[in-house]
Amino acid sequence: MDGAQDPDIIALYKRIRTNPEYLEGQNDMPFAETPLHGAASEGRTHLALEIFRLKPSLGKKLNLDGLSPLDLALRNEHTSTVKRLVKYYPELIRVQGREGITPLHYVVETEDIDLLIEFLIVCPSSIKDLTVRDETAHV
Repeated sequence: MDGAQDPDIIALYKRIRTNPEYLEGQNDMPFAETPLHGAASEGRTHLALEIFRLKPSLGKKLNLDGLSPLDLALRNEHTSTVKRLVKYYPELIRVQGREGITPLHYVVETEDIDLLIEFLIVCPSSIKDLTVRDETAHV
């Protein structure tokens, strides 16, 4: 380590120090806009990875629009955040959002060949996931 610290991560731990249940509160709710949703949607990669490391269950949490943190990173075109999250946590590709649509389904719709290849390499079983309309990710 070069001694540099991410200010987002420092702020996260200050919040946790003030409120030790900071990440737990959203975890108990069936749908919530969690700090992981915010970090992923804004492309704050290191913060997203740190939050996920501390509270992995937030990676599967859907917000009130039925979107996961990975969905938000994809929709906001934060490709580097997406790639880092799936590199360390490939199963996030299989999180079903609204109508059972997974990040893989979304990538197929957007025709992002590079992400599609990466998703299938790190999580090949995701090709079998079905939406509520019994659709797979048609490649």
